[in-house]
Amino acid sequence: MTLAAAQPASPAAAQPGSPDPALDQSIAPDLPVADGPAVLDAGHVDLGPRYVDDEWTLLIHDDAAQPVWRDPDRTVLRVTDAALRAVPDDPVYGFLGVPAGTDVHVVPQVQHPDVVWVGWNTQDPRVMQTIDRGVTLELADVDGPGEVVMYLQDGTFSEPQVLWRSAEPPGQPMWVEVNTHTHANWVFTAPGVYLVAVRVSADLVGGEQVSATRHLRFAVGDATSPDDALAAQPGEVAAAPPPAGTDDAAPADDTAGGGPWLVVGLVVVAVGLAGALVVVVLRGRAVRRRVEQERTQS
Repeated sequence: MTLAAAQPASPAAAQPGSPDPALDQSIAPDLPVADGPAVLDAGHVDLGPRYVDDEWTLLIHDDAAQPVWRDPDRTVLRVTDAALRAVPDDPVYGFLGVPAGTDVHVVPQVQHPDVVWVGWNTQDPRVMQTIDRGVTLELADVDGPGEVVMYLQDGTFSEPQVLWRSAEPPGQPMWVEVNTHTHANWVFTAPGVYLVAVRVSADLVGGEQVSATRHLRFAVGDATSPDDALAAQPGEVAAAPPPAGTDDAAPADDTAGGGPWLVVGLVVVAVGLAGALVVVVLRGRAVRRRVEQERTQS
């Protein structure tokens, strides 16, 4: 049992091992970069390297309607609740880090008509002319309320090939050959806003090295606002709130029975006891002096 239907994939490379007609595409050399923000909640999109004003960068190729490139900072990839799947009761999916039966959002490896279909390509004509054999994609960072996992699976019964896990240290390089177009399973373990930083690097045929890092903006779950994803900044994305009943849910002083009011009460009692002690001491000294005077007179 799998989280989503899978297409054949080679365990030695992050790309399909056999051709898939859905992955057969070519990209025009003069494809424009769209102006304005966009929210993509269905259809086919790829992240891929491209030159903009002679600068190496990473853009989103949107093929859902009229093909265009889009700026990741102005594009939200909205993963609706149509992507919800239960984690199978199979230890092979232990890499997801959540219990079996848990509902997670899955952008599937094979296209689902109601879920945005996110892949990657190295098919921009100028990129294919200038890179030496291929590029390296890395998971540079993830901000979000849960974990992000990306994996390939060769059919229904083979073990998953994990490509990226946000629970592991940043990096996790993935080699992608020139003129490649691939899709994988993206798993989000909690709804909310995610900023997924992806680094794309390459050696060029002229001997130079190029690299760029961009953030993919995901709004996961029907209740998550795409506007929040569009406005999010790295390092400022809210994490999931602590579960009810945990130690983080209330200050430690309150759990001791009375909180700050107990402290105030103890201070008042201590001051009162100290005052009473002073009175007792003074009275004792007065009585002692009076007894001594009476002894002297007698």
